[in-house]
Amino acid sequence: MKNKSSISKTLITILAIILAIIVLIVTWGITTSNSLMTLREDVKMQQSQVETTLQRRSDLIPNLVNTVKGYATHEEEVFTEIADARSKLAGSIESGDIDSISKSNNELDSALSRLLAITESYPDLKASEQFTALQDELAGTENRINVARQHYNEKVMTYNTTVQRFPTSIIAGIFGYSPAEYFEASEEAQKVPEVNFN
Repeated sequence: MKNKSSISKTLITILAIILAIIVLIVTWGITTSNSLMTLREDVKMQQSQVETTLQRRSDLIPNLVNTVKGYATHEEEVFTEIADARSKLAGSIESGDIDSISKSNNELDSALSRLLAITESYPDLKASEQFTALQDELAGTENRINVARQHYNEKVMTYNTTVQRFPTSIIAGIFGYSPAEYFEASEEAQKVPEVNFN
């Protein structure tokens, strides 16, 4: 009898330990999955902030272009480039693809820098209060874009590190959490545009 009783107690103890381990693993899995979901949503929210700020800048550009057009009517090629770049950026923001947004934004940056370089040839334009106010507002928006990009990339770094760190990577793989893309400037965006006034 003592033998059967001790075997029963041992089995119950083993089953209790196994059950406790299973409960701990399931609890850890749920907690980890919830943590990953929160980090992924943080990345999405920051991406939305970047997109909103880029859209704000995109909305300012037509006013700037119209002001410049009043002084520099023969610069139609630059105006067309800006319109095309704005359209691409709007489509990229709509798609939500961060790589496409980054590339489209770099194209718009390049076209915008050419527009601002052109204004150097028009002293009356540079003296215009409307142009100065728009340029100041655009500069403020550029600062907001840089801050939004920085916050986005910080969230991506935290998320990516967590997703790739063992043992969290196991849960990330099971539930389909994959690393997010950083918002990076292309090599073309880092080059100074060539402006020709001939």
